[in-house]
Amino acid sequence: MQTFYTTLLTKIYGAASAARIEPRLQDMIERYRGRISSPSDVSLSERDSLLITYGDQVQEKGKSHLQTLAEFCEAHLKGIVGGVHILPFYPWSSDDGFSVRDYRAVDPALGDWKDIERLGESFRLMFDGVINHMSAQGEWFQKFLQDEEPYRDYFVTVEGDPDLSDVVRPRALPLLTEFETAAGKRKVWTTFSADQVDLNFANPDVLLEIFDILLMYAQRGAQFIRLDAIAYLWKEIGTPCIHLPQTHAVIQLFHAVLDEVAPHVRLITETNVPHADNISYFGDGTNEAQLVYNFALPPLVLHTFRTGDASVLSGWASSLTLPSDRTTFFNFLASHDGVGLNPARGILSSADIDSLIERTLTHGGLISYKQNSDGTTSPYEMNINYFDALSDPSSDEPLDLQVDRFMAAQAIMLTIVGMPGIYFHSLFGSRNWKEGVQLTKHNRTINRQKLERDELEKQLAETNSLRSKVFARYRQLLMARSSSSAFDPRGGQRIMDVDKRVFAVLRTSPDGSRQVLCLQNVTVQEFEIENPIKKAAHDMLMNRPMGGKILLKPYQSMWFEVIL
Repeated sequence: MQTFYTTLLTKIYGAASAARIEPRLQDMIERYRGRISSPSDVSLSERDSLLITYGDQVQEKGKSHLQTLAEFCEAHLKGIVGGVHILPFYPWSSDDGFSVRDYRAVDPALGDWKDIERLGESFRLMFDGVINHMSAQGEWFQKFLQDEEPYRDYFVTVEGDPDLSDVVRPRALPLLTEFETAAGKRKVWTTFSADQVDLNFANPDVLLEIFDILLMYAQRGAQFIRLDAIAYLWKEIGTPCIHLPQTHAVIQLFHAVLDEVAPHVRLITETNVPHADNISYFGDGTNEAQLVYNFALPPLVLHTFRTGDASVLSGWASSLTLPSDRTTFFNFLASHDGVGLNPARGILSSADIDSLIERTLTHGGLISYKQNSDGTTSPYEMNINYFDALSDPSSDEPLDLQVDRFMAAQAIMLTIVGMPGIYFHSLFGSRNWKEGVQLTKHNRTINRQKLERDELEKQLAETNSLRSKVFARYRQLLMARSSSSAFDPRGGQRIMDVDKRVFAVLRTSPDGSRQVLCLQNVTVQEFEIENPIKKAAHDMLMNRPMGGKILLKPYQSMWFEVIL
């Protein structure tokens, strides 16, 4: 009898192979059935947001880094954010964790599984599935180099000298890296770096191995699994090797298996590509990712504040639709990576993108490049702390004005439909870490500084410090957001045409009982607008009624609970 699994496996491998693979997959499902605990509340709500952080982000002598992170989050963030995305905490060799040596272990330099479990007692957890590639220094690849079974076919290799010019390249680095193996020299596919060797999903053994790992993550407490660089998963010479049908079928298979043994676990796809391609990973709204990173948002928000004009952002936001109430956007402005430019192409003009690049360089940031099929390179991402992307660190602007501008951007991210993802350095007001770039020679280090807990706590206690000002404002916004079901990730969103200087969105709860009008001044100007909804409302942030005319101060955020 043909099952749904067989249908998907047939799309990936063909009918003959699917018939052999499906019983092995069913055996794995049975091994995990009943072994994965489900939390009492599995729904997403306005109270959900995720902190994005490295496991060693906060450090303290005498304690494991994950223990310190758990203590810090419990002290400052419990009841403020709903979950924590711990960036790859497995043993690794490069790329700050994204070159995984052992998927099943916790890096001893960070702690152990008990530390992960402790964090999961207070917060929902997101683990990374870094499954497009793994470390060339890991055991799997070392056994590949020795030509040992079953690993001799675990990685993508290329024979001869085929034409690979159609392959979409995310980096300005060689696509293939030659390694000396026990079976002779072999050219291995390395999409991101010579230390990140691509796994061969054309080999069903690899797929089943990864299935076992992802189900183990669910057993260890992951409620979200982030599929890193998933768009590049399937390779087929003669194609762009991105967004291929087999990749979508693999994600659908992940979804189907999790639905059977761990239905509370949600997949989130990380595809730093143009918006239309990005949202294709929702599938039909029921069969692929429950969340996708909203990659166009960070560059569009920067453009909005650079120009003082919300028109482009408003037009794009008004086009955002979800294919079902089972899906939503993962909204973010900053992460451990830079601000991607590809997602803005087709939304912003080339001149607008060039202006963002120029502004990034002026503000002390850096630009990373990707390689094009014709051998040229083009800007891929802006490497800069988001605070400095908005405010020139060399200017003499008052600190409070810079904080106002930064929090105005964060407020936009918190108000549009979806679940917020907040990078640690955004929540606590960090600036560019140029010294780190000089140490590592990697552009992305500019936004990856690790912090000493004692010094961070000291700065948070100083009410006039940048960190204290930003965190206090962020806390206020998150508490207000969590108080109204109008911000439910499944709720409605209507972008309102108020004034080009204002980003205005009316959020409505799924049951229609709550509405919040969010107004964001994106300029340094003070001006007055008419009440756009012609209804009585109460200001959630200032605790006062809304009048017929509304005065917006520079970069002011106003959230009005509509009286229905």
